[in-house]
Amino acid sequence: MKEKQQEKSLIKQNILLYLAYKGVTPYEFYKISGVTRGILQQNNGISEDNIARFLAYAPDINTEWLLTGNGNMTKVQEKTTPQSYEALPIAHQTSENNQEGIPLIPLSAMAGAFTEETAVMEFECERYVIPAFKGADFLIQVKGDSMQPTYYSGDLVACQRVPLNDIFFQWNKAYVLDTKQGPLIKRIMPGSDENHIRIVSDNTNYPPFELSKDQFNGVALVRGIVRLE
Repeated sequence: MKEKQQEKSLIKQNILLYLAYKGVTPYEFYKISGVTRGILQQNNGISEDNIARFLAYAPDINTEWLLTGNGNMTKVQEKTTPQSYEALPIAHQTSENNQEGIPLIPLSAMAGAFTEETAVMEFECERYVIPAFKGADFLIQVKGDSMQPTYYSGDLVACQRVPLNDIFFQWNKAYVLDTKQGPLIKRIMPGSDENHIRIVSDNTNYPPFELSKDQFNGVALVRGIVRLE
């Protein structure tokens, strides 16, 4: 029974890795595919119906890789991927004093993360090697439940800095905003005018609100998620 549960957990991990590789959030995936909302974040099995919905959503997926982790992720591996994901771990923490990987920035140092002033303190940060998130500048840990069922408290999100002097928001994408009240992880939608943006939570218990663009000091696009168990 234990081995069966671990096998199903592997399927969920591989689905999440595929979505990250394609740049699709679980929230977007649920809406398009019809897969039960929140199922990928639960520590239990996944039904045959939901697996079938995923296969219909991802016709390029290599089913052997999905079920076992062996072989290439897709049936025809893209040229931009130099090696199969069989040889690439989802994520692993580097050893102490190793500067490889993406730094995990504490919330208390978020201002420096957005302004690229983290070089002095990065040596003190934990670092993670995540092959699927090349180009990410830093990781932060999610706090609270406002972005469930996509992001849960304790999750790590990989972030890529966006220059304040040339912001081009991708509507309905998740961003981390460094505001005067602290960092926010939210989806961004158009505001009532060019000077405002609409802040949307995935958890419907949190109503959306508008925020003036001059109320934040830094912006980072969420590239993906790492769930540590």
